[in-house]
Amino acid sequence: MTALRPERKDLYGERPYESYGPAPYASAGEAPTAHMPTVPPTDEQATTLLPSADEETMALRVPDPPLGPQREPIRASGATSASSSPGATPGGRAARRKAAKRRGGRHGGGREPAGPPDTSPASEPRRPLSRVEARRQARLRKPGPGVIASRAIGEVFITTGVLMLLFVTYQLWWTNVRAHAQAGSETHQLQDDWASGKRAPGVFEPGQGFAILHIPTLDVVAPIAEGVSNKQVLDKGMVGHYGEGALKTAMPSARTGNFGLAAHRNTHGEPFRYINKLKPGDAVVVETQDTYFVYKVTSTLPVTPPSNTGVLNPIPRGSGFTEPGRYITLTTCTPEFTSKYRLIVWGKMVEDRPRSKGKPDALIE
Repeated sequence: MTALRPERKDLYGERPYESYGPAPYASAGEAPTAHMPTVPPTDEQATTLLPSADEETMALRVPDPPLGPQREPIRASGATSASSSPGATPGGRAARRKAAKRRGGRHGGGREPAGPPDTSPASEPRRPLSRVEARRQARLRKPGPGVIASRAIGEVFITTGVLMLLFVTYQLWWTNVRAHAQAGSETHQLQDDWASGKRAPGVFEPGQGFAILHIPTLDVVAPIAEGVSNKQVLDKGMVGHYGEGALKTAMPSARTGNFGLAAHRNTHGEPFRYINKLKPGDAVVVETQDTYFVYKVTSTLPVTPPSNTGVLNPIPRGSGFTEPGRYITLTTCTPEFTSKYRLIVWGKMVEDRPRSKGKPDALIE
């Protein structure tokens, strides 16, 4: 450097000592004059007044940041480092990441420290109960008379309801299933016997089948058996013939008389359930081993007491017939699902057709 610079002096008017930098030479061959002050300046004075020069080079450099009130370098507001915060990990960014991973995560989300042991009364072992306390608690847990009575009544009601439901199911469904099976078996047995040429006797035993009833309008096909016993005839889905005692009626083959029949209207096959829908002129056919007897409905008696046996007379009372003839009487209970009254349907024979001539028109249509 050949440029001149003003002479610097220390606090006492003297030139600074050599550590502040050499003084400019007057010429290239002039040697510097060393001068040492008697009292050197303090560090604060030297730092404030005469900043130190770079002893190695005079090139440009980034100046050191100014010192703050606490003789700390003043940093920019946005340039905070991890080392300025308390508890920061020294080192670079990689070192801080490793330290964060060791603590449980990059963002310092480690595991929660285990809390103090549970000292609540629930965690403490319970002391055994004394005999008196145990008896007292047993008495408290024991249900009272009112609770026991209500439970018993509830169980009775539930049992009764279940039994009633089973009974209704049996009456309305199972009896029909069983009766249809028995009646169908009896019908096929009769047809097989007739086809094989087996002759039926003129007098039939109670419960013995001897004919088949057809009501085409109601799609009814049911076997006719001797007697009106519930157990032997009616409950098996068959139609019973009044053929015993004071209620004995004529057979279809008789020259005059009233052929009286009875059957269930509900349950047990219920073959007469819809005879209330029969109208005058509807056909009722009785098929026997040798003959088809065809009747036409003439009148109906919707309600009559069970004691009105006159409806089975040779000239049925209330039927409108006034002279002997070949009649048929169908009887069943009414209203439905009761046996308080009787429903009566009457008919008059219109055709006596041998089986050798084939089926009558009422069964072909």
